[in-house]
Amino acid sequence: MTTNAPAGLRALLAEPGMIRAPGVYDGLGAHLARRAGFRAVYLTGAGAAAAGYGLPDIGLVTATEMADRAALVVEASGLPVVADADTGYGNPMHVVRTVRAYERAGVAAIQLEDQDFPKRCGHLSDKEVIGTDAFVRKLAAALEARENDTVVIARTDARGPAGLDEAIARAGRYAAEGADLIFVEAPRSQAEIERIATEVDAPLVFNVVPSGRTPEVPDADLEGLGFRMAIYPGALLQPATAAMSAALVAMGGEDPDIGEGPLGTFRVVGFDDWSELGDRFR
Repeated sequence: MTTNAPAGLRALLAEPGMIRAPGVYDGLGAHLARRAGFRAVYLTGAGAAAAGYGLPDIGLVTATEMADRAALVVEASGLPVVADADTGYGNPMHVVRTVRAYERAGVAAIQLEDQDFPKRCGHLSDKEVIGTDAFVRKLAAALEARENDTVVIARTDARGPAGLDEAIARAGRYAAEGADLIFVEAPRSQAEIERIATEVDAPLVFNVVPSGRTPEVPDADLEGLGFRMAIYPGALLQPATAAMSAALVAMGGEDPDIGEGPLGTFRVVGFDDWSELGDRFR
């Protein structure tokens, strides 16, 4: 799996159609995704943070914790694993160590983003991005460090803080620098999604986040626009959270009031307290 997973994912990318990768974060979900017939899975950083460590997705989980979680999902799923690696957990030197750790875990792809550290879930507000050149240095480090032809996904979060034009410009730059797949996070409308599909000359990833900042688009439409992969980070996390809450209420407990969307889940695991702490020491 360690050496063959990237080749397996590249073979899927070479086939017609769009790869659909449900977000998993534990062994049970990994097994279920395989038994359900999916051909790849997405190790969701948000799910690993919330369900694995009881933390919101605001940069609190470390590289080693995520690499351990990646190894678990690789073994349990037996499928190519597309693994969220946030910002690479530091500067280009840290990115190299992250790539090496993820490759030892056996992932097929590693996803890096251009947010500043500590990052935030892509569908939260108040994100900040580093300079394009600074991220290109991280991307170059990742491309050079890989030994298994691991697929490298470059994600830009520039749409929120800098606008769609800047996000598309960054996407084109990252593709030109050698990223295998490009991921423009959180477009705000159908028109923006179509612009990304038309103007970014690279294989594209789409993030499906119900109740997030991006409107819901049928998978068939995404495929028609040319997206090569769709990831569904909350596909298991949100219904599992709702089911656990309902089970506790059925046992006589109070309603945990989980709210909707990513922010609702993060508030369950202390988003407001961690945000206040961060603001206090900003």
